[in-house]
Amino acid sequence: MQKNESTVASLVGVTKKYDAITALNDVSLNVRAGELLALLGPNGAGKTTSVRLLLGLSKPGSGSVKVFGRDPRDASARGRVGAMLQVAKVPETLKVREHINLFRSYYSMPLSLESTLEAAGLEGMENRMFGALSGGQKQRVLFALAICGNPDLLFLDEPTVGLDIGTRHLIWQQIRRLLQQGRTVVLTTHYLEEVDALANRVVVLNHGVIVAEGTSTEIKARTAQRRIQCTTILRSGEIESIAQVRSVAEHEGRMEICTSQVEPVLRELFLRDPNISGLEVSSSTLEEAFLEIVESGRQEAAQEVTV
Repeated sequence: MQKNESTVASLVGVTKKYDAITALNDVSLNVRAGELLALLGPNGAGKTTSVRLLLGLSKPGSGSVKVFGRDPRDASARGRVGAMLQVAKVPETLKVREHINLFRSYYSMPLSLESTLEAAGLEGMENRMFGALSGGQKQRVLFALAICGNPDLLFLDEPTVGLDIGTRHLIWQQIRRLLQQGRTVVLTTHYLEEVDALANRVVVLNHGVIVAEGTSTEIKARTAQRRIQCTTILRSGEIESIAQVRSVAEHEGRMEICTSQVEPVLRELFLRDPNISGLEVSSSTLEEAFLEIVESGRQEAAQEVTV
């Protein structure tokens, strides 16, 4: 499907403070129609603040926030948005179908009850009290409440926390279906495999500013680290002495070598052990790239404090 590049939501020069804490510092961010944008960052980086601003649950100290060209608190904008927040409270004594029908009534063109139950994997649970559900089943209900209004823009804040693998993949499938329909999704998650599997674009926040932005592949390319796995007679200490080798670990008789320069390291390995075997070369994972970007930000912040 051809993606529409128009902007459906944005932060422009937004700063948001909570007393002495700056949650966001002059952040500008566009959410494009038809994409899944993943917001990543350590705790306190500004992800949830960004989502709350875009949902109209919080006001910026400075800068502007727009959703479908309007203030996010405007009824015409809110009627096109769905959200599943990390911290959410709904009455324990209502049945699943009562919750869904109540939320459906807030929207002009909602999904049917049956379609919502199917999409969230809740068939057969519609007459159960919310309070009697397991933690994973409650998460499915909250997902159902986020999508039942048939929103054009969906915010998912840690949607699969505590879910089993089967339920996580069910939600992944529904997210992909929404994207195929041209809907837009903003996702925050600590499961980076979700980002690799689903995201069109990734934004990494740290200390209230954007420190990286691009596709998952582009984010991984920001770290030069690559991994060499092999079977060799060389010991760890010998390999660590090779220039450009960052670290060496041994797993079940195989060496795992992290380096920023693959070719010269490989040449030196073959010079020292011509019978090296089982060679595999791979790039950084998204998790490794994310951790390196965040750690780099911490070091820069520490240097600024000491200057």
